[in-house]
Amino acid sequence: MEENNTVLCACSAYERKYYLNEEFNGLPDRVKNELQIACVIFTEDVGGILTIYFDEDGSLVLHPQKDETDVLYDDVGCGLKLRQLEMEKAELFEQMEQYYKVFIRQESSM
Repeated sequence: MEENNTVLCACSAYERKYYLNEEFNGLPDRVKNELQIACVIFTEDVGGILTIYFDEDGSLVLHPQKDETDVLYDDVGCGLKLRQLEMEKAELFEQMEQYYKVFIRQESSM
């Protein structure tokens, strides 16, 4: 992940923790809960760490990763679960990109 990226949230199956970037505390509770549930379910199902961040263009990126020694990590399931998550949460992710561009980066929509 590059320096110009802004982390939205992350979840680790190893530490059993979820993190939401403080810059996004202004999001509605419903959105924060939906992000947390999606991340926790993802890491519970496949293991590893899931980081959701905005790249330098403002696009939302889902970045799964695993510890090198994790023999239980489900590589195949990760790809399938990632696509499922992207499809199921497409509207939410699109709205998050708009929120990021307007409220965080303060870009106009013109």
